[in-house]
Amino acid sequence: MRETRWKIYSKRADFGAISTRFSVSPMLARILINRGVAEEEIGEYLSGTLDDIPRGVLLPDMAESVRILAEKIQSRAPIRIIGDYDIDGVCSTYILVQGLRALGAAADYDIPDRIADGYGLNLRLVERAVADGIDTIVTCDNGIAARQEVAAAADAGLTVIVTDHHEVAHGEDGAELLPPADTVVDPKREGSQYPFASICGAVVAWKLIEELFLFFGKRREEARVFLPFAAIATVGDVMPLKKENRIIVREGLKAIGSCDNLGLRKLIARCGLDSEALSAYHIGFVIGPCLNAGGRLESAKLGLSMLLETGEESAEAAAERLKALNDRRKQMTEEGIRAASAEIDALPELPKVLVVYLKDCHESVAGIIAGRLKEKYYRPSFVLTDSQEAGFLKGSGRSIEGYHMFRALEEVAPLLTKFGGHPMAAGLTLPETELTSFREELNRNAVLSDEQLTETQWIDIALPFAYANEELVTELSRMEPFGQGNARPCFGQKNVGIRAARVLGKNRNVVKLSLQDEAGTVREALAFTDGDAFLAEMEGSRSIAVLYYPEINEYMGRRNLQLVLKAWKFAR
Repeated sequence: MRETRWKIYSKRADFGAISTRFSVSPMLARILINRGVAEEEIGEYLSGTLDDIPRGVLLPDMAESVRILAEKIQSRAPIRIIGDYDIDGVCSTYILVQGLRALGAAADYDIPDRIADGYGLNLRLVERAVADGIDTIVTCDNGIAARQEVAAAADAGLTVIVTDHHEVAHGEDGAELLPPADTVVDPKREGSQYPFASICGAVVAWKLIEELFLFFGKRREEARVFLPFAAIATVGDVMPLKKENRIIVREGLKAIGSCDNLGLRKLIARCGLDSEALSAYHIGFVIGPCLNAGGRLESAKLGLSMLLETGEESAEAAAERLKALNDRRKQMTEEGIRAASAEIDALPELPKVLVVYLKDCHESVAGIIAGRLKEKYYRPSFVLTDSQEAGFLKGSGRSIEGYHMFRALEEVAPLLTKFGGHPMAAGLTLPETELTSFREELNRNAVLSDEQLTETQWIDIALPFAYANEELVTELSRMEPFGQGNARPCFGQKNVGIRAARVLGKNRNVVKLSLQDEAGTVREALAFTDGDAFLAEMEGSRSIAVLYYPEINEYMGRRNLQLVLKAWKFAR
């Protein structure tokens, strides 16, 4: 395994008092405080409801956007939603199209082609809107960086409303560089009164529809029909599962069970899942990748049309197509990772920032490969490949804690044709002649210490196995949904004896162990890793230190407690 640093949280508080106040165990109280959940936030963390979510009217330009759109709806002016090709863009577009149509709007949609158009609003989409007689463009999950394109739409006489959640660029004088739209709704704008900026584009879209529903005399609750799609996008776009995002995802997952969207139900069934028992993991690693696969390999309109589908057979066919595309995407990703790893492993030393050029990589999987490289090497990672436009490269980056990727790209902006993103992820285009300069300048600018380049594994509590029981698993479930910004609790124990170990699975990538801690408690455990490499490393060791979480394995009506190992270190 890659070397990691293990640290135990050690924050102080009156855990007994917190335990009593919120009716939780002192152990859960300790975990929450260690995780940075303030005592006054614990109630909402554990039991927050949809009524606790702030109104969208607090977002910049929201009230004016509602006023403009209300006029357009009442006059039946043609409105076009322009989304993006990823899961957040697809869900945002679905919410706006269906929400506006529910209010009687003449609304349609367009989504850029990932390869031909690139990210977000572009001049070709603007020209198409003008040719189609569109009166108003509403962007979702994009537009904040499209200053030239918005200006072109405005010059053509179109009303433009930008809804986005991405970072706002700044000029040399430090001032915000906003597109010249009629309104710009983005929680990351300076001076925003919205209390939580880390929401995805679909949540911004949902809040716009909610405010429009209220304007037209509907109840706020009626907009909750779109909650499942806000939840899917929140997980799929890797938003932190904190504050309102926790509520949106928790309640959204419940709502999927009773959701009447035919396409979504067909996709869930095609993936072999139970809509009544979905977790954030299923969205992030099963459903989400299928919805993304259309935009990656063909068109994001595949996923959107599936969600809009009303016919059984056509919805079934669309779900089957997306599942097949995702299976193909997985194969392409593995091939790209092998090629990238070979290139990196051949370097004389590992640079602080990885920039890999893969000529034969499909640009749609560049971001996935970058993410896997980041996990493997724990370095900010960029993967670039040939653009369809001769002489240019396109790619994506994924970052580590302490390296603000969007700002890093701002520092090398003169080398780039286009870029955008977040602190932890970005997309970019640059001339192929600038590849070497891009790689060198990123590394020259990177202020990353050896400590920052060694991943820290945080341990919630050093926990003897006897305390890892079914009661604990049940209580920890109150912390769900788990994911970005709200990782599953991690417990540690050292000087653990290995009583038995065997490799499972046709790919020999699961190790089943019988472990015994110093107190003599025995627990079954699983390690998901290269089984043969694990056994070879285990040879000659006297004990093992483990990081783990407990779970209940249910199989054929039987419930068994088991530990899942997140990391381990052998003692010689």
